[in-house]
Amino acid sequence: MSSSISKCSMLLLGLAALTGATAGSAAPESTLSRSAQTPKAVDLGALEAVSARTPISVTVALKLTDLTAAESLLESVSKPGSSQYRQFLTTEEFESRFAPAKSVVASVIASLQKYGLTAEQTTATTLKVTGLPTSMDRAFGVSLHSYDVEAQGDATGYRFHAPVSRGTIPAEIASVVSAVAGLDSRPYLHPHRVSTVPKLLRNPVQKGSSYTLNPFGSLTVTDFAHLYDVEPLYAEGITGKGRTIGIMSFANFTPKDVFAYWSALGLSVNSNRLKIVLVDGGPGAPSDASGSMETTLDVEQSGGIAPGANMIAYLGPNTDQAFVDVFAAAIEANKADSLSISWGSWEWFDNFQNGPVTDPLTGRTVSTLQAVHELLVRAGLQGQTVSAAAGDGGAYDVNDDLGCAGPYSSSQPLSCANTLSVDYPASDPAITAGGGTTLPGEQEYCLNSACTPPYYIINLPHQRVWGWDYLEGLCNALGITIAECGIFPGGGGGGVSFEFFSPQYQTGVFGTQLTQPHQVYQVGSEIASLYDVPTYYALPAFFAGRNVPDASFNADPETGYVIYYTSSVSGFAEDTFWGGTSFVAPQLNGVASLLGEYAHQRLGLLNYPLYAAQRDWSPAPPLRAIAYGDNWFYYGRNGYSPAAGLGVMDVANFARFLRGPF
Repeated sequence: MSSSISKCSMLLLGLAALTGATAGSAAPESTLSRSAQTPKAVDLGALEAVSARTPISVTVALKLTDLTAAESLLESVSKPGSSQYRQFLTTEEFESRFAPAKSVVASVIASLQKYGLTAEQTTATTLKVTGLPTSMDRAFGVSLHSYDVEAQGDATGYRFHAPVSRGTIPAEIASVVSAVAGLDSRPYLHPHRVSTVPKLLRNPVQKGSSYTLNPFGSLTVTDFAHLYDVEPLYAEGITGKGRTIGIMSFANFTPKDVFAYWSALGLSVNSNRLKIVLVDGGPGAPSDASGSMETTLDVEQSGGIAPGANMIAYLGPNTDQAFVDVFAAAIEANKADSLSISWGSWEWFDNFQNGPVTDPLTGRTVSTLQAVHELLVRAGLQGQTVSAAAGDGGAYDVNDDLGCAGPYSSSQPLSCANTLSVDYPASDPAITAGGGTTLPGEQEYCLNSACTPPYYIINLPHQRVWGWDYLEGLCNALGITIAECGIFPGGGGGGVSFEFFSPQYQTGVFGTQLTQPHQVYQVGSEIASLYDVPTYYALPAFFAGRNVPDASFNADPETGYVIYYTSSVSGFAEDTFWGGTSFVAPQLNGVASLLGEYAHQRLGLLNYPLYAAQRDWSPAPPLRAIAYGDNWFYYGRNGYSPAAGLGVMDVANFARFLRGPF
């Protein structure tokens, strides 16, 4: 596995001391990342003038001492058949071998003190650095400005700070720093859940099966257990006992919702199973605008699949600083055997922002992507299994993030090009990326406001790649365009990374691809202004990048799920017709908990055994290829594809595969 970022550049505050959170600390109101409906940020001027005496903080992430050796060891402990397979490191062993020395940490702290900043070590590889805006400006060669965003709908207004140009890390510490996160404090991440467009009329059960599913749109974890062969593990008493599930998220939630969900399904769970750790003060109160439904479904899904497991939710505000700090807190604590994250954004955005700084010695960007990659390597070495949602924008992740569809026109300030792109952190090779499928069955839609016959019927005979292009006929029948129908680019995220090189476990895997030629990111002036991004960028062609996803489960809202959720606007409801790869990441998390109990040990980075399982030709294969459908560009096939990865997991068969022999 290569370490390089692309050559083109409530219940418990158990980790309060680690993350700087205290029971009485004021938590900022968290909000979702920007969209086309977000009011434009107003520049209030230099932060030193607006809030001259108010200290701010950033996180300085330090490099591992030998990342190449750490990545090599990660391959050895993760790869079936290796002499070091599953010989994971303890926290102390990892820090002894790969964490920066105390003398290095002390020298960084001393260097930052020269600028009037104070620094304290929060984890083995991160420092919390605090100081006045003028000191931050001097230390990192930036001019921080304050910005105000007005309230819109049920979303509260908020204020953030950001540099007006890219900064530079002090030369004397540049060689040991992997990232500076927090110079830009605007909302950073998108949740990967999506609701159905449009609503179904009714939802017949899956045909040809003796098992009766709940109706499409109301599926639960018990349906998941049947669809993906989890039930044999339950029959053996495997429920995740003795395991701990970790959820990493950036919005708060209402714990009684998740317990109500599990109770309604008759699941036997410990009333004390759930703990909450607030990172960087936490994300504030639960609210629709901040994305609380995301965290709710993460906990419901993972904890419902593994009802015997304990759970820890690591919650931070929606900023790039908290993004690093949440990973660092969960991995440093090393209490969760498996972790998942359902938030992300287009991987290339980091190259457009001024938040990352430049290493003056190499000229390269020092970014959160590299810092989190090193944290993920640590997680794998400690035996922690980490999964991420691959996104809901099909093969066009950036278009989903920006909320626009091509073609681009120079005369249209709200237009953009369609750009093949993948989501981060799913694109990191040290994480398992979860893609999306659509379940087989019949879907029936109304063609008029009275919902009277005739109806529009879609019959899907096979589980297929989730891509909403199968609804184009419905849109035509309704007499509306694809844009008006709202179906593009909805689908399971998949494609080829521009940022990360292809990892060893994908070497020689038939079906993996290089980046496509002639890929241009181009947006109109209004979109560029709203998102503070350039209008044009040519992306590298034929780059041997990490392919996404690795495996998939049902994620199409048309064949989707119910969420028990207390809305900050309308109160509690059983919300139906939800989907997105936000379901797949926590489902992989819950499955990992079951597999860990079955194997009697941690599993670590799951990708190596997943790709090894593709070569299993037994009568009970651990993976089922998805050979039908597409995600608007990449097609399903027998074997690997950037549309659905290796396919869907047969959980019981995969559990037996993990026992070897190898």
